[in-house]
Amino acid sequence: MKSSFHVVPWAHTATMYEVNIRQYTPEGTFNAFSEHLPRLKEMGVNLLWLMPITPISKLKMQGSLGSYYACSSYTDINPEYGTKADFKQLIQRAHELGFKIIIDWVANHTGWDHHWTIDHPDWMMTDADGNFTEKNGWHDVIDLNFEVPEMRHELIKAMRYWVNDFDIDGFRCDMAHLVPLDFWQQARLSCELTKPLFWLAECEVQDYHQVFDATYSWWWMHETDRYAKALTTMHEVRNVLHAYSQYPRGAIKLFFTSNHDENSWNGTEYEKYGIAALAWAVFAFTWHGMPMVYSGQESPSKKRLKFFDKDLIDWNNPIQLHGFYQKLTLLRANNPAIFKGESFILPSDKDNELMAFFRRSGNHIVLVLLNVSAHSRLKIHVHHDWLKGEFKNIFSGLSFHFHEKEEFELQAGEYLVYEKI
Repeated sequence: MKSSFHVVPWAHTATMYEVNIRQYTPEGTFNAFSEHLPRLKEMGVNLLWLMPITPISKLKMQGSLGSYYACSSYTDINPEYGTKADFKQLIQRAHELGFKIIIDWVANHTGWDHHWTIDHPDWMMTDADGNFTEKNGWHDVIDLNFEVPEMRHELIKAMRYWVNDFDIDGFRCDMAHLVPLDFWQQARLSCELTKPLFWLAECEVQDYHQVFDATYSWWWMHETDRYAKALTTMHEVRNVLHAYSQYPRGAIKLFFTSNHDENSWNGTEYEKYGIAALAWAVFAFTWHGMPMVYSGQESPSKKRLKFFDKDLIDWNNPIQLHGFYQKLTLLRANNPAIFKGESFILPSDKDNELMAFFRRSGNHIVLVLLNVSAHSRLKIHVHHDWLKGEFKNIFSGLSFHFHEKEEFELQAGEYLVYEKI
């Protein structure tokens, strides 16, 4: 079903960046992260998603610092990160630099010492014996009871607080499919009385696009991960992309090769994809949807970050992939073929190793050639009338004159992106 809401215009060309405040700097504060804003702006990032900024429950806390996703209040700031004044200052500075900021919203559950457990225990889910409970095996949280209208009202009031008092630009909604869709509809209608917002759901339930602008591409990520482990073929990966193409018009899929969950629990993009890690990153930026970069991927940080403890990102100096991501963000922001164009997947006799496609909008044409395998010297013959004229390799800066019929050779993990000029 088509959404009755409209996507904010700036989202169509945005590149999202997930910010892990705790692990970003030795200080782990808003003020320390703020020093990185000019670098991220130069890299071309313009949409920041901050992992939960709320205080973390101490009761049943995991590790030494606990899970960001087990809050003790929906309207306070995690004191490890700073103060409300610090957060306001971060948002103001980010806005001045042209960023939009969305915050992580955990509506399904709270931590065990959230003040509602004392003030409004009837707002929490309980088992047959009347004890607080949750359904997903996360022992440090309690599910909220969405059958209670008063709880819904208060939760939406808390969301409105961050929009009204801090001028945030939207929400990334944690495990959105565990929360009734009609709650999200109420929340969006209420929050957008203040201003239009961007709404991202961590789910792949197509119906949730009735409310949300963007949903995750977990299915794609899992299939590409399985492909890298030789458990499936590129045919299955292409089937996922076809399924996504059947989503309602205007629905956005979020593509990424890592995030906080993937990095901590399943491994870095280099563990998962090996030599093809950057080729898949190029795909995330050049296919239909919105790309996302996780904190440290530009470094690149090649370690799994601890989830419940302080564990600083490995920052290289200089940042080795700054230019790599900068070229991709510029292409996405400025070329209509990427942010609104049609796609055409190219056949080859190396279909299980190569992902090759055109993106096109009017006279704007981009050719993307990716070797996502560990095999080298793979040739692909491209014969298409879109491949005519002057093209520039966005990474090398070199220009080429193509004549409709060309042959390309790619080494293991190699990526080529040609933009018509």
